[in-house]
Amino acid sequence: MINGPTDTPDTRRNGPSRPPRMDVRVTGDDLRTRTARERTQARLLGVSAGFCVLFGAVALKLAVATVLMPMAPERRQIAPQVPDIPKSDPKGMMAGDFALPQVHRASIVDRNGQVLAISLPVAQVYANPQEMIEPEDAARKLKTVLPALDVAETIRRLSTKRQFIYLARDITPMQEVAINNLGIPGIYFEPGERRHYPLGKVAAHILGAVDIDDHGVAGVERFLDKRLDGDRTPLRLSLDVRIEAVVRDELAAAKDMFQAIGASAIVMDVNTGEIVAMVSLPDYDANDFGRADPDARFNRAVTGMYEPGSTFKLQTAAMALQLGVAHIWDRFSSVPIHIGRFTISDMKSDHFAPWLSLTEVMAYSSNPAAAHIALDVGAQRQQDWLRAMGFFAPVPIELPESAHPIVPALRNWGIATVMTVAFGHGVAEPPLAIVRGTAATVNGGILVRPTLLSRDAAPADGAPQATLASLGTQAAPPAAPSAAAPDAAADAEPTPEGRRVISPETSALLRRILRLDVTKGTGKTAESPGYFVGGKTGTAEKIGPHGGYLKHVNIAAFTGIFPMNAPHYAVYVMLDSPKATPQTHGWTTAAWNAAPTVSKIVTRIGPMLGLFPDTANAQAVDDALAIPMQPAVPRGYRALGPGNDPGDPRNQPKPEKKGRRHGDLTVADAPPHARLHTAGAERPARATPAEAAESRG
Repeated sequence: MINGPTDTPDTRRNGPSRPPRMDVRVTGDDLRTRTARERTQARLLGVSAGFCVLFGAVALKLAVATVLMPMAPERRQIAPQVPDIPKSDPKGMMAGDFALPQVHRASIVDRNGQVLAISLPVAQVYANPQEMIEPEDAARKLKTVLPALDVAETIRRLSTKRQFIYLARDITPMQEVAINNLGIPGIYFEPGERRHYPLGKVAAHILGAVDIDDHGVAGVERFLDKRLDGDRTPLRLSLDVRIEAVVRDELAAAKDMFQAIGASAIVMDVNTGEIVAMVSLPDYDANDFGRADPDARFNRAVTGMYEPGSTFKLQTAAMALQLGVAHIWDRFSSVPIHIGRFTISDMKSDHFAPWLSLTEVMAYSSNPAAAHIALDVGAQRQQDWLRAMGFFAPVPIELPESAHPIVPALRNWGIATVMTVAFGHGVAEPPLAIVRGTAATVNGGILVRPTLLSRDAAPADGAPQATLASLGTQAAPPAAPSAAAPDAAADAEPTPEGRRVISPETSALLRRILRLDVTKGTGKTAESPGYFVGGKTGTAEKIGPHGGYLKHVNIAAFTGIFPMNAPHYAVYVMLDSPKATPQTHGWTTAAWNAAPTVSKIVTRIGPMLGLFPDTANAQAVDDALAIPMQPAVPRGYRALGPGNDPGDPRNQPKPEKKGRRHGDLTVADAPPHARLHTAGAERPARATPAEAAESRG
């Protein structure tokens, strides 16, 4: 109870008085309430301090993780977005000398370092449906980044109870970032790589392709798959993309002009076996291998089997000369040969004499005469020769598509086969096999192994510039027909590595014969001024779907070498089923289509290869390479052919010379079928004068 002051007249009159005494009474409940309040305030202060410490720690951790020391993203959440470009000294570094660290498959480059195939970093996006909250919303958001995504199918797959599904493969880094920014739970990424071929169609048949798991399925990618996967050092090929592009350009122009259904061209170093260019048409974009037409994927250079036609006469001549069966002055009948209901004849022979020297046989490309040469060699030695030259086996090259040639069974290798094979019918070989055989006839006689791998040759850009005269005009083979000394010009070139199949003397002689075919024979249109091209034309009737030969449907080819005074490169062109044009006057033979294409190729690629035409010394070079159409018979030899009268003093036995002479063989030494005579024309066998007289009787 509190008693307040009392206002009386005395107090008002005498002024204020002392405050009255106030009595305050505090109960137990008030004390308990006050104590509880104070305790609650203390607890709140403690909790507040705890939260301050907790949030401070979180804030500090966030600052460290995002600002001071940011953590790398988990690889399955988002792959590295910006590839690390390795730093290196740009001096002397060529394109393709490094590989991206994010990829494991090595790149492929040409001999100059130009990138032909490279793996680029990409990502695969996948999802865990168990972590999905709204599959419909997720699918619609993904559609904004992946236009090709099937929304309905994606919703169905995201609604399953599976824990892993792929949503898209090989997405770009930009798409990866965009999907990650959508913030969809349950979406993850895994790093990957995608093979890319920057030059598209260039060298597509050589490079091949890889499957979805980056394993090679064709071409070099397949043949050297382990090397490309196991060693990230760029794989350097022997190809020169500049030469490849030129060859493809000229070959495509010829294919279009003559309306051929297919074509192939090869440029090869005859001393090292390096393939500088290899083209097969039609071709395809290497980046679109899976959708390419099967005909476009067909590599005609190593898989296609074609009858070589008269280009094979080079092997027949080389075989006969190397075995000593024939000499360049021997003469052979060009009269058609009748075998049952078949006739071996020439397509055009109005300018032929009934008897042709071996050089004329090559220059005029006579089929019956080539058949007679092969008959003198015999079936067994012909088979042995072709086997030694590699014509019975696939060409060894770094391409899994290298196919086995088509040759007759040895048990069926009779007289008819001997004769037809002599001029390139009855066997089917890939173009690369013809190029390899041609190289062996001119490089000193070494059968080199073709290769697509660079043998550490200096880039063409760094090659010393040289005219063809500097390659050894004075070292050309001597002009005497009986002389076949090795060409000293070859000393300036790398010594070919391989198996010797022809002597240097025979090789030097064959070079002159090949040059003769271009200067005076069927290959005149292959000439490129100043490059001294040599070679051999070849036209073979094409075999139809039912096995018979198709009339007026040909395989036209030319196998060439340049420069002939110092052989360095082989150039081969083949056209499948070319059509006649007004410019060819109705002809579809190689002299009208394949040979001119070789001329254009040589003219364009010569300077790129560091070789420049030598027109100033052209006459001197040709004089050194010249060989007569009808070489004279040296003293001490009796030529095969007509006019071998035993009473003629020229045919009398001469003193023995060192080594076995061509005229010393008897009829018994020769194969039985070597005595074959053409209808209406006598073909003397290799015999003594008495035996020759007996055979005429």
